[in-house]
Amino acid sequence: MLKQELGLKQQQKLSPLQIQTIKLIELPVQELDQRIRQEIEENPVLDEKVSSGDSESQEISLSDWKDDDIPLYNLRLSNGKDERPQYNTFSVRKSFSQSLLEQLGFRNLSKHQYAIAAFIVGSLDDDGYLRRDLDSLVDDLAFRANIETDLYELEKILFIVQELEPLGVGARDLQECLLIQLRALSDSEAKSDAVNILEKFFNEFSSRHYQKIMSKLSLSKDRMQAAIDKIVHLNPSPGGQISDNYADQAQQIIPDFVLVQKDCELILTMPRFSMPEVRLSKKYSELLEDSKGASDKQQKDAVLFVKQKLDSARWFIEALKQRQNTLQSTMQAIIDYQYDYFFDGDESHLKPMVLKDIAEKTGFDISTISRVANRKYIETNFGIFPLKYFFSEGMENKEGESVSTRELKKVLQECIDNENKQKPLTDDQLVEEMSKRGYKLARRTVAKYRDLLGIAKARLRKEL
Repeated sequence: MLKQELGLKQQQKLSPLQIQTIKLIELPVQELDQRIRQEIEENPVLDEKVSSGDSESQEISLSDWKDDDIPLYNLRLSNGKDERPQYNTFSVRKSFSQSLLEQLGFRNLSKHQYAIAAFIVGSLDDDGYLRRDLDSLVDDLAFRANIETDLYELEKILFIVQELEPLGVGARDLQECLLIQLRALSDSEAKSDAVNILEKFFNEFSSRHYQKIMSKLSLSKDRMQAAIDKIVHLNPSPGGQISDNYADQAQQIIPDFVLVQKDCELILTMPRFSMPEVRLSKKYSELLEDSKGASDKQQKDAVLFVKQKLDSARWFIEALKQRQNTLQSTMQAIIDYQYDYFFDGDESHLKPMVLKDIAEKTGFDISTISRVANRKYIETNFGIFPLKYFFSEGMENKEGESVSTRELKKVLQECIDNENKQKPLTDDQLVEEMSKRGYKLARRTVAKYRDLLGIAKARLRKEL
């Protein structure tokens, strides 16, 4: 029994090639480029393919290898060229902090003032708010940054931060955020009313107690509506416009796949872009073959070293091939599954699709499909999309046809967009509306999708 258990454990152990392949599959194209270049530098028996005539001959012998700290790859000749072809890229928005710091650089601030402003920027949350009280920031500046300041100076510099784009950044609460944006607008009666409402009746406005506000401020229905229109078009989350959710604040995303439509046919490619092509060094392979009978200890050590590096290089090259085949097969299966969508870009043609569906089409494990879909992008005629975009759960409509959750959300959004804003639809009424359109949903499901769409409950959507 013990032997059988050991046997099972041995069978489950991954080979170096499998481990290498899994790691490479997970990498998007930018990181794969870096990984290949790293491997070329670290493994002397790997060469970057160059065009004929660019390389020069170089003699290598085992006597060149010495038992010291000089890396063997220094013996390789570099042709000094770094030709990188142009490629299509997908611009990524600047990081939130980076954008604000760049704007501060154009302000007439002393070194001391800039340091305080930069500290404030670093203390903002993901929505662009300064949630911490100023007393705590004064202490933090002293203890963590060795910057002496007081509440007066700190608030003065905070007001400078609040003048940066996007407007509303640096606010300490929603009320201040909206007022910052309002005060920057050109003067009008609606602006004046909106400022008055937010300054004096913010809680009542948040609770939609419009009649009470109209009575207190002696506002007509038209003036109240004009003020509401001003406020609801403000941005309650200024930090949400620019994202910090990029590991290295990358400025570009390079698509891993490119799909083009030619003569009514969809053609998928995986451009290499600037990625180097690798091969085994012929010189080292020949060196190993010629030195198999070496008797000198240092030469034996050198032979062993070269053999280990050659094995590692072979695994790496094979893993690259397997990665290419796995990504190509998986992406082609996704295109086949969502063919109607990829042909015209109509979102309503997206079918429910989960990892298991593609695993069954390709024969790969679900975990492999998940690794392929993670952090990969495809460029199409109608935009660049993360692969995860095409996966969604689904359910059936009245005809028994499968529909994606994305389609359900789209129909729900249409129901709410077309509702009477004076009598917005409750979740129960939305269930009825969805049913009329052929989608049978439970009330809790409607509430869930409404929340996912960022749509408030009926009473909070009520307008005058």
